[in-house]
Amino acid sequence: MLTIGIDSGTQGTKCLILDTETGGILATAARSYGFIEDLPPGHMEQDPRVWINAVDDTIRECIAQVGGRKDEVAGIGVSGQQHGLVALNKETEVIRPAKLWCDTSTGKQCEQFSQEFGGTEGMVKLAGNPILPGYTAPKILWMKQNEPSNFAALYWVLLPHDYINFWLTGVKRMEYGDASGTGLMDVRKRVWCDPLCDFIDPRVQGFLPKAESSRGVTGLLREKLRKQWGLKSSPTVSAGGGDNMMGALGTGNIQEGMVTASLGTSGTLYSRAKEPVVDKEGDVAAFCDSTDGWLPLICTMNVTVATEQVRHLFGWDHAALDEALANTPAGAEGVLFLPYLNGERTPNLPHGCGVLHGLTTRNMTPAHIARAVTEGVTMGLAYGLKRFRGLGVTPKEIRLTGGGSNSPLWRQICANVFGVPTVCLKSAEGAALGAAVQACWANDLVNGRSVNLGQLTERLVKVDEKTRAEPEEETTELYQALLGRQTDLTRKLHAVGYE
Repeated sequence: MLTIGIDSGTQGTKCLILDTETGGILATAARSYGFIEDLPPGHMEQDPRVWINAVDDTIRECIAQVGGRKDEVAGIGVSGQQHGLVALNKETEVIRPAKLWCDTSTGKQCEQFSQEFGGTEGMVKLAGNPILPGYTAPKILWMKQNEPSNFAALYWVLLPHDYINFWLTGVKRMEYGDASGTGLMDVRKRVWCDPLCDFIDPRVQGFLPKAESSRGVTGLLREKLRKQWGLKSSPTVSAGGGDNMMGALGTGNIQEGMVTASLGTSGTLYSRAKEPVVDKEGDVAAFCDSTDGWLPLICTMNVTVATEQVRHLFGWDHAALDEALANTPAGAEGVLFLPYLNGERTPNLPHGCGVLHGLTTRNMTPAHIARAVTEGVTMGLAYGLKRFRGLGVTPKEIRLTGGGSNSPLWRQICANVFGVPTVCLKSAEGAALGAAVQACWANDLVNGRSVNLGQLTERLVKVDEKTRAEPEEETTELYQALLGRQTDLTRKLHAVGYE
């Protein structure tokens, strides 16, 4: 059996075709795109048609690559960027561009939720999570308050992967994992939270499809698309999920004690749990996963976005950046970087900015700055890992994904900062692979075939032992001290209004 995995992300779409018997990836394709330009600061939007065109193009390209085996395609799975607001009218037409996860224009609306429900403590008690600028809930309230005519036309609210599934099948559906990232779900019970929905508007719960199991299927591929793509029969389209939920499947992260860390433009750290992991301080997101379990997660908005800034600032290629890291000692001889170039989500500093601290005439060099920036963004993730440990999530191994994990030096920095062995996967397509794995799993379940997800991921998801890095005790102790310093400096600057 072959399955198609789609990863519709912020900067582009990737597609692959997986042979579910051998674990081989038979075809890949990708398309890049950007954001709508010239929007006010903090507004990040995309036209959903851009995603659809990219999905259509990449699927066609992958199908062409497998030639005569295309008739073996039995399932399709979709991973999508979390939290985005796709607003549809009664005729299921897109009303306005999608506001994305990285849109920070909803700070005022988040404050309104906070005041109404007793701050972070009250919202966590009510539904398991605070309302943050990236989430879908404040975007809906923002639309009501700033675009009343668009809100009056609103009839359906979908997330990006739901919208792609709707285009594929004609079915509007939400599954627990991605739905938990809207901010409107009581994650303990996996149902919509009436008070939060009604605070926006009494109509809101009617806009949302019923949240359902992630183990199911959305439907069959539309006949029109089946014919256009030249498939013999319509594959099943699985429930799909958010990119982090699919990334967990694509890295084999389906058991407690394993953690996935993504070193992409932004950063994520997440693990699998059998019960809800609710953080009363609100740092760790209490999400659901795509296996009907839970996915405690932290997200930082600044990882390779910061290291790429350094690279461009000094005119380096990636090899030159690695050389700078290698030739500078751990701790960058006192240079510390607060990595909040795009604001920050963990800790919650939507208006935060970056800081270089500890500069002297000795350490104010390109190499020291590069080392400090790389360490700073990694310690941003370690702040979240420390919160994980405080909530009883004990990491035994961290699986690295994202562009930053291509650097052996950065992988070692991660092992030392996290204090846990790290390893990469043989396939770098975590979310797309996870979507293809879920498509296989869902297809087997809907057809009555007994399948063990653990055995399935063991067969289809392979670690690359050549990339394994073990923590070095002395350096790990140094980074623990630096993390305390970074956290303390962040709190002190925030307390006096210097975000």
